[in-house]
Amino acid sequence: MAYERPEPREKLNKPQRKEMLERYYGEYRAWASEDPSHLNRKVPREAFDELLNQVGALLLEQATVLATAPGPVRDFLVQNPLPPSLKGKLPEEFRAFTLAMNALKQWVAAEQAATDRYLLGGNARTECRAAADVCMVSGAPLADGVVELHHPVRDGRPPIPVSKDGHDQIEGQVSAPRDDSVRSVLNELKRQANRSWVHLRRGCLDLMNAPVEHSTPNVAASSRTFARSAAKATGMSYQEIIAWLDDSDLGA
Repeated sequence: MAYERPEPREKLNKPQRKEMLERYYGEYRAWASEDPSHLNRKVPREAFDELLNQVGALLLEQATVLATAPGPVRDFLVQNPLPPSLKGKLPEEFRAFTLAMNALKQWVAAEQAATDRYLLGGNARTECRAAADVCMVSGAPLADGVVELHHPVRDGRPPIPVSKDGHDQIEGQVSAPRDDSVRSVLNELKRQANRSWVHLRRGCLDLMNAPVEHSTPNVAASSRTFARSAAKATGMSYQEIIAWLDDSDLGA
């Protein structure tokens, strides 16, 4: 069965979306005032262990086939032989598996971005930012240049607009372990460049040739610069930076 991107049962018009977001943000303000942890709820990773094992097994199985069967993957492997120093060290099926993993990451990035559009359409992020003028966490006014979108739960519900300080406060509630050395390096780069985690994510996606939207060409260029600096400073690939952002629930 071919994959089909989920579509909403009914499409809301702009006034309906605006009313829904205003009610939604009001509900979250009330919840957060009683229990701030409502702003950052995560499903345990082990809940998806079986599914992810199936995905991994399928990738390995299909990569083995693609590495040997005539087609674009096999052609790519032939056209891009390993240097002599690596000969015999990277089996063809492993190379195909790694290529498939990279393709999967780009697919996940695109499909995850599409989840925000499920309820709100193509202007989801713009409408989310426009529906609130004060950060529900810090109480600070939300200026256009410093608004970040945070997903309280990754189940399709819209993100909430917060200030940078508000986002930092939310992040402080997360109990999952993080790589503090990476975080400290990236925090310093972020501060120096006056960029956000969103800019870092979009810059990485852009450099991976994944679909991504920037507000202006200048923002696109500075986001790519931020991503390059982050990769150089941490020694991480763009894919690894995005994975780190996902683990830290940053820049969504």
